[in-house]
Amino acid sequence: MRPPTSAVPLTAGNGRVKEARKLSRRSVRAERRLFLADGPKAVEGALGADGCVVEVFATPTATGQYAGLASADVPWTLVDDKALAGLSDSVSPAGVVALCRFLDRPLADLLGSQERRLLAICADIRDPGNAGTVIRCADAAGADAVVFAGHSVDAYNPKTVRASVGSLFHLPLAVEPDPADAVRAAQAAGLVVLAADGAGEVDLERAGELLARPTAWLFGNEAWGLPAELAALADHRVRIPIHGRAESLNLSTAAALCLYASAREQRR
Repeated sequence: MRPPTSAVPLTAGNGRVKEARKLSRRSVRAERRLFLADGPKAVEGALGADGCVVEVFATPTATGQYAGLASADVPWTLVDDKALAGLSDSVSPAGVVALCRFLDRPLADLLGSQERRLLAICADIRDPGNAGTVIRCADAAGADAVVFAGHSVDAYNPKTVRASVGSLFHLPLAVEPDPADAVRAAQAAGLVVLAADGAGEVDLERAGELLARPTAWLFGNEAWGLPAELAALADHRVRIPIHGRAESLNLSTAAALCLYASAREQRR
């Protein structure tokens, strides 16, 4: 195991701990382009992303428990339980938190770096749990990237990071202020943009030929979906059939169905 950078655990009053604790605020994260990844799964994912981790804070107990993580070639700093609790937003902290660099890349670079066959564009999604789950679903479906567009929740919100269960560190991420620009950029890169829309003219279960093409799925806000003007920019609007009496599907559930439908057709 790599020796910790400090043999004596730092307390909550330590300057480095205080500075790291400020990253609970979105404005500070955005200014410094740093965020905290809380828990062993998140830390493991962060350590697997080259150059992402700046430093790991861990209690002595967690350092022994997660010896495999502690062997990574990054600064590993011991902190006491109170200091760790201040860095974690979990009710029951696991004892290990990584200080990480932002991962997002400009959308133009992301689309131009290589051929992309499956993207998820999230427009104005607000719930951090949903956002993290969409990232996780995109990762599981083998998507090439995720785009957070418009006034979406911060991708580095602690709840989003935790809900992604490490997937935030597995696939490229872009943040685009204007959802319409994200749609146009995807189309310019040769992707068919499919808007997930309950009133769509295309039935997901009958869209096999369409889904086999390089695709960017466009998902809207949890409460009001996609604005009409944004949905109109898509090449097609696709509906998920509701066979029972449910009014609609949760955003992350809908995203999982759409992304997996594309993944299935693209792998035939």
